[in-house]
Amino acid sequence: MSNALATQQAAGSLRPAAQFDLSPQNFEQALTFSNYLADSDLVPKDFKGKPGNCLIAMQWGAELGLKPLQSLQNLAVINGRPALWGDAVIALVMASPVCEYVTEDDDGHTAYCRVKRKGGPEQVRTFSIEDAQKAGLLGKQGPWTQYPKRMRQMRARAFALRDVFPDVLRGMPVAEELQDMAASPAPVEKNMGPAEVVQAEWPADKWAERLPQILDGIAKGKTVEDALAWLGSKGKVTAEQEKELREKAAQLQQPASAPAATAGAPAVDPDKLAADLQACTDLDKVYELGGLIEAITDEAQRLRITEIFDARVAELEKP
Repeated sequence: MSNALATQQAAGSLRPAAQFDLSPQNFEQALTFSNYLADSDLVPKDFKGKPGNCLIAMQWGAELGLKPLQSLQNLAVINGRPALWGDAVIALVMASPVCEYVTEDDDGHTAYCRVKRKGGPEQVRTFSIEDAQKAGLLGKQGPWTQYPKRMRQMRARAFALRDVFPDVLRGMPVAEELQDMAASPAPVEKNMGPAEVVQAEWPADKWAERLPQILDGIAKGKTVEDALAWLGSKGKVTAEQEKELREKAAQLQQPASAPAATAGAPAVDPDKLAADLQACTDLDKVYELGGLIEAITDEAQRLRITEIFDARVAELEKP
């Protein structure tokens, strides 16, 4: 036994040695420590081989009052966002001087989390089986199937602690809550650039209905490029559709004999067709009536009905 230890024992003042602490004291130490942690097999996979993640996690943890190793064990990266596991969330809140109490229970149907902040009233947050069902979580493969009671508890806890102690948690989300959202469509990331609009392709039936009118416009002087630009504003024109349009437009440029009346084709009353178009409120029906325009033999009447058709389509296609 050393003389110093013997002296301490004799004086009745034996004290443990100072606790070993690797917490970095400056940025250089933090960088070095991050490299050591990233090479370790004892850190979670989100930090293995990623010293940058280790450094950021340590900084997040320091702002929350966690030691470096506590930070790496209690912080998770979910969908690119840092989050705290539920056990760490309640530990931080209960260690805070502003927390008076946190109690949790579950009646087999609903989880309750009751919290009280010093100087404030008790607040209660719940999460029930119906809530889980509405959120699409009930029966979901994984923890919601294996441990539904525990998962209800985590949800009620997250709501209560994040609502009542936002200053303690610094706005940090709860990992279990983010995991439940992972299966949902990813939210659109905010950025400073314009959003790319992905147009749906023209359905084959709509394309077949609209093509005769587009070709009629080309025959009257519109260019193929103008037609494609208009079509592209309404939907994506496929390569096959563009090829079909160009081929049929080219055929219009070829000289041809005057069209003869189709034998047995029913006569079309221009005035009745005009009245039907003006009264029609269904866009698909308007296209169907538009298919009768070509049966009108009088050029002036055909032009008049075509103008009525175009005006009616424009009105019904307005958002």
